[in-house]
Amino acid sequence: MWVDTHCHLDAAEFAGVEDAVAEGAAQKQVSMIVIPAVARDNFVTVAELARKHGNCSYALGIHPIYVPQAQESDLALLRETVTAAMNDTRFVALGEIGLDFFVPMLTTPEMREKQEFFYAEQLKIARDFELPVLLHVRRSQDSILKYLRRIKVVGGIAHAFNGSFQQAETFISLGFKLGFGGAMTFTRALQIRRMASTLPLEAIVLETDAPDISPAWLHPQRNSPEELPNIGQVLAELRGLPPDAVARQTTANALAVMPRLGSFI
Repeated sequence: MWVDTHCHLDAAEFAGVEDAVAEGAAQKQVSMIVIPAVARDNFVTVAELARKHGNCSYALGIHPIYVPQAQESDLALLRETVTAAMNDTRFVALGEIGLDFFVPMLTTPEMREKQEFFYAEQLKIARDFELPVLLHVRRSQDSILKYLRRIKVVGGIAHAFNGSFQQAETFISLGFKLGFGGAMTFTRALQIRRMASTLPLEAIVLETDAPDISPAWLHPQRNSPEELPNIGQVLAELRGLPPDAVARQTTANALAVMPRLGSFI
């Protein structure tokens, strides 16, 4: 079985076909899809979607791209929602949170400061509830790590990892797994493929980030969690392993970093 550790199944691109996509993924042995929230407006949506499907779970958080319109009161609502969700077995992590220093509108001094404030406050929520975090790390690895050293959380996943080997080792030392997905399937993505093939397999989890980061054979079409086994096949080829071995290990890794998944996988 496979676990898609990061999929925005609630995105507009899936409107009206969520049920078919979740079922199609289940038929391809994708035993779990983790759906992260991105803003207060979809806290309820991701929870309801996860409860509707036997192979779905969810995370709660405020994505850095949504920080510009976010209010400090959203953090209070997040803490309240997390408090209630701790009794929901479908709730598995805090996320998607992090820093994005790639999008121009997010790189002004004022917006960087606001991003860092929201990131730090959400790390504190994760720390207080002993929850793993799903991290958005876009041209921000060192800043992300700086806060992780200051605010100790139980671990999590560096989603769509695209840093250096040294940064990878630091994340791993802090209890994090590294998310690999569609980008790894492009032959020109030399650094990502090199890391996917040489980092400890115990440190890797698989993801689609659907509807985004489509694999090479789909680009530029919409990505889907149904593609996860094919993405896993690429990882298996890069490492010279049978796909079932990669499926077993990456699933075990997902369970290790998000223990609440174990209640229904």
